[in-house]
Amino acid sequence: MPSSTQELLHTTTEHLQRGALSTDELAAIVAADIPDGSFVNLGIGQPTKVADHLTAEQGVVLHTENGMLGMGPAAHGDDVDPDLTNAGKVPVTELPGASYFHHADSFAMMRGGHLDVCVLGAFQVAGNGDLANWHTGRAEDIPAVGGAMDLATGARNVFVMMTLFSKDGSPKLVRECTYPLTGLGCVSTVYTDHGIFEVSPGSDAVTVRATFGISVEELRRRLDVPLVTLTT
Repeated sequence: MPSSTQELLHTTTEHLQRGALSTDELAAIVAADIPDGSFVNLGIGQPTKVADHLTAEQGVVLHTENGMLGMGPAAHGDDVDPDLTNAGKVPVTELPGASYFHHADSFAMMRGGHLDVCVLGAFQVAGNGDLANWHTGRAEDIPAVGGAMDLATGARNVFVMMTLFSKDGSPKLVRECTYPLTGLGCVSTVYTDHGIFEVSPGSDAVTVRATFGISVEELRRRLDVPLVTLTT
């Protein structure tokens, strides 16, 4: 399996001799796809794993909406500082040159277009790039907007990291979102355990970059969204 799906830009690759990607495997692919020198925000949940797979050579600077620039990987053992956490309250480390600021300034960075990439989780992504990730719409569920709307509209590139199917088997990559929307036409790439997809806002068709443990034809049967493949 390639370390980055950037290596697959000329043809769609089906990895059928293995199962779905683990969260860490997926996080490693996302980390490898982030351009060197980028300023990046990682959303709560699966995206926080990306921090553990970034290399110093990439020069990526991680930003958090709770007021930190220069966040490092997750903290463990003696490195845990209860006052040093990411936006998901997970203990993290700091890199040399890290800085801290009021969360209002952090949101100004997000809204001002200063982030190159954000990596968010999602309940649904539509074929046209619409994103739904803050509420399922069910009365019993607690809505959690956080900074998602600011990130979805403020970051230059929005990566989504999620499982492709819900626990009941329903797809999360859909023709049209049925959950309350976070942003319109904002998603550029969707990273899932069963496949990597390129989204083109304004187009309903989704480009399959790679599959894992499943074929493109099976995806066409299970997803209610037009799929196209890359050819050499």
